Amino acid sequence: MRVRFEVIPHLLKFKFEAGTSRGSFTEKETWFIKAFVEGNDQVYGLGEASPLKGLSEDYSADYQSVLVERLKSIEIIDFPENPKEILTTVSQEVPPHLPSIRFGIETALLDLLNGGLRKLFDTEFYQGSYRMPINGLIWMGDEDFMRQQIGEKLKAGFNTIKMKVGAINFEQELALLESIRREYSPSDITLRVDANGAFTPEDAEDKLLQLAALELHSIEQPIKKDQHEAMRALCASGILPIALDEELIGIHEYKAKEELLNSIKPQYIILKPSLVGGIRACEEWTEIAQRLNIGWWMTSMLESNVGLNAIAQFTSQYKSSLPQGLGTGQLYHNNIDSPLAIRRGELFYNSPKPWESV
Repeated sequence: MRVRFEVIPHLLKFKFEAGTSRGSFTEKETWFIKAFVEGNDQVYGLGEASPLKGLSEDYSADYQSVLVERLKSIEIIDFPENPKEILTTVSQEVPPHLPSIRFGIETALLDLLNGGLRKLFDTEFYQGSYRMPINGLIWMGDEDFMRQQIGEKLKAGFNTIKMKVGAINFEQELALLESIRREYSPSDITLRVDANGAFTPEDAEDKLLQLAALELHSIEQPIKKDQHEAMRALCASGILPIALDEELIGIHEYKAKEELLNSIKPQYIILKPSLVGGIRACEEWTEIAQRLNIGWWMTSMLESNVGLNAIAQFTSQYKSSLPQGLGTGQLYHNNIDSPLAIRRGELFYNSPKPWESV
């Protein structure tokens, strides 16, 4: 099929100042991709290209120009009408250093192939009969703000809480986690933390020991990426299960992925399709991880509901028992209204509810 593309920029507005160890966000740029079969302007597939400034390898000041140019270059292709072949074609035609663009194109084409119904994978999740467990995310801020978020997530029925650490005073963050543990045992609430590389190789082990006393599930990216020897030692220490996140950025060849996981031997990896190269890339990571007995879960990267829907449908094929990081749909004042909903710590697809037009 020959396809015509359109790009629609959108500036997402946060409901609050979202803090991480890399800084705080009040808004997020994103770009919607519409894919039309040539000669039919009534039906379109919808994807989202959503890089994150300061993290994504393909973010740039002229990102929109790069996106439009790439889409123009592939409009000459006769795309196959088979999901696996579409993913193969996109991986061949879109360079790996454009991971968020790859993901946006993949999802727009898969949606188009399925009739423009925002259906990428015909799973039980899309049909509304499967609810996916997710973690409740606590954003960094002052102590009162973080306590407020924790209370709201627990009241909403989440049994897995993920808290960012590394920006405010570590002793304060530790005290917050201790206060949760005093009230809720590990069998009541699973606690995850994400350091976004905020610790140093020198202080990481001591901080992990203090966190391990709270019987946490895991810590994401305790130190900055590309410190493989130090990261390998932390993973081997057994102090606290470690999940690689930023460490996966820029690793595109299958052999390089395999070598990284074989070398560091983490307990888990975190997959963000917009960051690591889309659906095809995530399939490779999960295949390698499962073969090496490494756990994984999927996380959205501040996309709108368009991107979140694509990640959720893709993830739902695996029916993982681990809570996924897919609770970002309620972050924005101006998100795209969708059938996605959260109830008691589970994400589900409320099929009767329509999608807002883009």
